[in-house]
Amino acid sequence: MRELLPPGSVVLGPMAGVTEAPFRGICKRMGATLTYTEMISAKGLHYNPDARVSRAMLTFDPAETPCAVQLFGSEPALMAEQAARIVAEYCQHVACIDINMGCPVTKVVSNGEGSALMRTPELAAEIVGKLAEAVRVPVTVKFRKGWDEANANAVEFARAMEAAGASALCIHGRTRQQFYRGTADWDVIASVKAAVGVPVIGSGDVFSAADAKAMLDRTGADAVMVARGAQGNPWIFREARALIDHGEVLAPPSAFERVEMAREHARALVAFGGEHAVARMRKHVGWYITGMPGASHVRERVNHIGSSAELDSLLIEYREYLAERGE
Repeated sequence: MRELLPPGSVVLGPMAGVTEAPFRGICKRMGATLTYTEMISAKGLHYNPDARVSRAMLTFDPAETPCAVQLFGSEPALMAEQAARIVAEYCQHVACIDINMGCPVTKVVSNGEGSALMRTPELAAEIVGKLAEAVRVPVTVKFRKGWDEANANAVEFARAMEAAGASALCIHGRTRQQFYRGTADWDVIASVKAAVGVPVIGSGDVFSAADAKAMLDRTGADAVMVARGAQGNPWIFREARALIDHGEVLAPPSAFERVEMAREHARALVAFGGEHAVARMRKHVGWYITGMPGASHVRERVNHIGSSAELDSLLIEYREYLAERGE
């Protein structure tokens, strides 16, 4: 796993409805060391392997290969079966199988999946062991500080996952109870790093290149994961690489670059998912133009657009408006 995560790596984290193949390809081109699929239900793959959504999640941009495939579930044998099938079918694209043990969403944890597995470490370890036996690629685990502050068991959990066969660990510095509120605890990332021998990826509150470098410096982690900080900002990978590798602070993207990236992203997403993907692009456009003049008006118009041609025309119009303002 260390060849996939050289020291100082910056990776794109999995985000439902966000890290589709087109966006992952953009982030990889911008400097992401590794990208992750959206989290995929092992049970969903088992009972409906040809579902359109599942197939879309397992579509890869050639520019990003290899990619980490993230599975969630709570049934060891079923998860191992699906992991093996994915690796066999998509072997040239799959860097590793990552197990989600950190998702805080109620509908996930109510099934004993996601961060609920931190409350059942024996079951979590069995899942890791079964997958490690079933596939020939590394198996990794993404988890949290703990279920809540009273049950902050990240260090013990990390040791158990390593002993079960995990080749790398990613820890988000919040508890399940926090969801994404409050501040991520970077000290617990440092504690996990000190406790295990496999590579550790730190996650939580990385919204700039400076944040990425600060996390690496403070925690000693092998890599840093960027998730929400990459929304509308794939340049964060380029900027983080320049700062970490060379101490260089790059200028942020211009207004022109931001609009043109939104256009490129939209074209790629429509080519990937068809015209109905325009609706999924609306949130991305909002993120790309956050803080720019006239952004609220553009967001309002985007929400009523139904075709890729209309969207592209609107973005061109907005680009010209910004140019007239000297942006």
